[in-house]
Amino acid sequence: MKKNKIIYWTATGIITLMMVFSAYSYLAKPEMTAAFKHLGYPDYFRIELAIAKILGALVLIIPVIPVKIKDWAYAGFGIVFISASIAHASNGDAAAMIITPLVFLTILIVSNIYLRKQYQLSVAN
Repeated sequence: MKKNKIIYWTATGIITLMMVFSAYSYLAKPEMTAAFKHLGYPDYFRIELAIAKILGALVLIIPVIPVKIKDWAYAGFGIVFISASIAHASNGDAAAMIITPLVFLTILIVSNIYLRKQYQLSVAN
């Protein structure tokens, strides 16, 4: 049981830190505005995505939030990671830019699996 908690909180902590850091970057770093333009996204999407990442990170990290709500954050982050990988691949970016979101997707999946183990939930719940 303790092992499951450690794995869950480690994976969840990594995802949370990554999301908060990227949200900060989206809002504070001018080069991120250029990066979004390079990917073909409008500027308002950068701000929406930053806000969504902060809210999703809070949902994942606050223990009292119901699992059903956490499931929405997991789904949203999964879509973000897959979309980021596709966007970078479509724009001919370096392999590291394509693979990195998929690495975080794997960590997100580990977090979700161990959340379910912690609460003895099946994916169907």
